[in-house]
Amino acid sequence: MEIFDWLKERNIEVHDRKLILNAFVHSSYVNEHKSFHHDNERLEFMGDAVLQVWSAKKLYLLDPPINEGQMTTLRAQLVSEVALAQYTRELNLNQFLLLGVGEEKTGGRERESIMADMFEAFIGALYLDAGFDVVNQILESVITPHILAPKAEGLIDYKTKLQEYVQADTRKTVNYEVLHMEGPNNQPVFEVAVKMDGITLGKGKGASKKKAEQAAAKDAFEKMVK
Repeated sequence: MEIFDWLKERNIEVHDRKLILNAFVHSSYVNEHKSFHHDNERLEFMGDAVLQVWSAKKLYLLDPPINEGQMTTLRAQLVSEVALAQYTRELNLNQFLLLGVGEEKTGGRERESIMADMFEAFIGALYLDAGFDVVNQILESVITPHILAPKAEGLIDYKTKLQEYVQADTRKTVNYEVLHMEGPNNQPVFEVAVKMDGITLGKGKGASKKKAEQAAAKDAFEKMVK
């Protein structure tokens, strides 16, 4: 099955096939196929903006209403790397990823960071090709069921929880610093520290900077609320 068959099954008409296909092109594929000049990073940028607007509107219209802090926390959970990768699996979209040979062999098709980036790119391409109504059709089907569902540990946004906890007593903000990175480029491990006023509150490791920051925030949050 091709992505165009997948879209046809959902009665979604494609106007620019090249644009839609580009959403699934990973940088490793471009490096090995000179006929492809661009990866999906620009579409990822567009999709991130669309997801932010869609989720903000969805949460604003919830009945009964939730407050701004709850909206911020829930939106961060719904569009996190872990969540986007989960939506990709539910829709089985990662089957359409175009990866380089090396990335394929090292498990790139199941790597959460790659799936999350691809999901954003796909949403960006759909928006540019068919508009917000079509994007809404896809996002309603896959994200809405998660809005009021209990959040798994991996979907908890500890960065937001930590910042809210800190600002409850002070107007100060925390910042994150990459301490070091180890491992090969296709399987890196980042170590990050979260600090306030130069003091380390917590540390964490992860396969991406975002995951390491979340781990550091979790470490700091759990220490501070004890």
